[in-house]
Amino acid sequence: MAGRSQRKSTRSANTDPLENFKVGVDNVIFSVDTAQNRLLVLLVMRQEEPFLGSWSFPGTLVRQGESLEAAAYRILAEKIRVRNLYLEQLYTFGGPNRDPRENVDSYGVRYLSVSYFALVRYAEAELIADRVSGIAWYPVSQVPQLAFDHNQILEYGHRRLRNKLEYSPVAFDVLPELFTLNDLYQFYATVLGDNFSDYSNFRSRLLKLGFLADTGLKVTRGAGRPATLYRFDSEAFAPLKDKPLVFI
Repeated sequence: MAGRSQRKSTRSANTDPLENFKVGVDNVIFSVDTAQNRLLVLLVMRQEEPFLGSWSFPGTLVRQGESLEAAAYRILAEKIRVRNLYLEQLYTFGGPNRDPRENVDSYGVRYLSVSYFALVRYAEAELIADRVSGIAWYPVSQVPQLAFDHNQILEYGHRRLRNKLEYSPVAFDVLPELFTLNDLYQFYATVLGDNFSDYSNFRSRLLKLGFLADTGLKVTRGAGRPATLYRFDSEAFAPLKDKPLVFI
């Protein structure tokens, strides 16, 4: 009886119709406003159904002959001008009913979202408002209910960003070429939370790792003493690239 039941189940699975997919790309674009200690994410207001008038991530359907990465960079270029950024593929979201169009499309199309997450320099990022009624940086802690499953994508992207800081030099892709230790500390504290490390411990451990080069230059901000400017030394970091950074 068990063998007959198993053959029936296999036969049923093999005759299920294949899904018809459309593939989209959604970009979770983060930035850090260290002046106000805010982790920000870029949102745009949708111009059409479904979710007309709702906030969402910048996204697009992939065109014929276009790679996923090319689509991600295309939508980035349409929404933001920035010279320095970090971009990597995040995850593919494709559960049934994640897109209301699936239920009304006469062809039964499923909509997949291949999400990417990006990190850009806040000070130099210029938002492009052409052909959109709304585009804005939102503090991650104040993001409203988003279209589709974009709140879930945001949660996943935020977690990836925090993890990424623990073992990669991604922060240095978006910090200025020259920075103080306090600049770097404020960046990490904004993303990871103020309790990740106290400043003196952070400073001591970081300098021992040896991948920050003292430029010999100093900068004065406010009434405090001049602060040393450092730069990231990628060659010195190379032996550490596969190891968790112990100062996090």
